[in-house]
Amino acid sequence: MTDPRTTPAPEGVRTDVAHNARVWNHWLGGTDNHPVDRAVGDRVTAMYPSIGEVARADRAFLGRAVRYLAGEAGIRQFLDIGTGLPSAGNTHEVARRTAPGCRVVYVDNDPAVLALARTLLAGSQPGTTEYVDADARDPERILRASASTLDLERPVAVMLLGILNFVLDTDEARRIVRTLMDALPSGSHVVLTHPTLELGGEGNEAAMRFWNENATPPITARTRAEFAAFLTGLDPVDPGIVSCAHWRGEPGAVRVAQFGAVARKP
Repeated sequence: MTDPRTTPAPEGVRTDVAHNARVWNHWLGGTDNHPVDRAVGDRVTAMYPSIGEVARADRAFLGRAVRYLAGEAGIRQFLDIGTGLPSAGNTHEVARRTAPGCRVVYVDNDPAVLALARTLLAGSQPGTTEYVDADARDPERILRASASTLDLERPVAVMLLGILNFVLDTDEARRIVRTLMDALPSGSHVVLTHPTLELGGEGNEAAMRFWNENATPPITARTRAEFAAFLTGLDPVDPGIVSCAHWRGEPGAVRVAQFGAVARKP
């Protein structure tokens, strides 16, 4: 990883406003962040001490979901939207440890993510791991751009971890999922995580308000019913909608205020 403490920020990256990808990186113990990200991240942690557990649980959920998909479900193609900054246990790494040859397309539209993604992908086999510079709100563009790497006539796993919470309009968020899944064949899957106020977490609501006043992009929590609506017409994989820490997690795992689910298109 590069270190922003000594490396100039990529063109177009603002370092005076905290950004989710970099703050998340800070919560995961990474170095791809700036002083403003650490300051806001630490303030959120002071208000909502569980946020670090949420970040780690979300990342661990990604690993379990990808291992299930590349293993038991037999998926060989992954479309990871809103991937954020590269970290340990990226989708392509986890998938290929289970099934070598998996194809992965990452999607994000943050210049810092793009710069690091280019470094990450430099050592990858051509044609098997690609990065698409696109906004999650434009699923049609994502599908068009990913078609050069993924065979959209065969099952694809769409990863939407911690991204729909930045789409404040619930109808628009549902449209994104529907558009993506409608374009993919039977056997495709969607993987979702999303923050909620329904699973507890002292200080969570106040921390979200602070975030929206001091960082970008703004965030929203959703109820279980709203989260379930993203899966309309799909078959949830056992154990269904749970705290992401409890989706096939270790017995006794601490519940975090983040829904997680994997669902299959029939």
